[in-house]
Amino acid sequence: MDATQQDATARARELQRSWYGEPLGALFRRLIDDLGLNQARLAAVLGLSAPMLSQLMSGQRAKIGNPAVVQRVQALQELSSQAADGRVSAAEAAERMEEIKKSAGGSVLNSTQTTASTGAPTVRRVVREIQSLLRSVAAAGDIIDAADSLAPTHPELAEFLRVYGAGRTAEAVAHYEAHQS
Repeated sequence: MDATQQDATARARELQRSWYGEPLGALFRRLIDDLGLNQARLAAVLGLSAPMLSQLMSGQRAKIGNPAVVQRVQALQELSSQAADGRVSAAEAAERMEEIKKSAGGSVLNSTQTTASTGAPTVRRVVREIQSLLRSVAAAGDIIDAADSLAPTHPELAEFLRVYGAGRTAEAVAHYEAHQS
């Protein structure tokens, strides 16, 4: 790989970090490990071709163009964290991956998987839905530009856009919890 290709790959990975919270190679490898998949199976669940998945993982392509695929990635991230900490068995994970694969990108998780014992949506789930909505409307860079434009007159709204539209989920959860009182 020559220097120009290396620069392009580095730029693509940095864009991925701003759009998705981390480079897609790292995100997809974690999904593969946590859910016991191979690349071909992950591509099938997401609704991507295997070559497209490979290009995204290697940084040859930066962005997932289909919002439904982005939402499937987010659903798999949630499932992956549940599988990693033992809240979901391998069999349940396999069933839910089939649901995710068949989805048009909307929420496919049932209420027992997305709610606390009170029946209310979990904070993380609410935050992920807000992030998903914002990120389906605009790229993180555009959201940050909008936040910069709003900052002088509406700093709280600008902060909201930055945190939920371009920040990491953990930061958004902390922001949400800090503003619930």
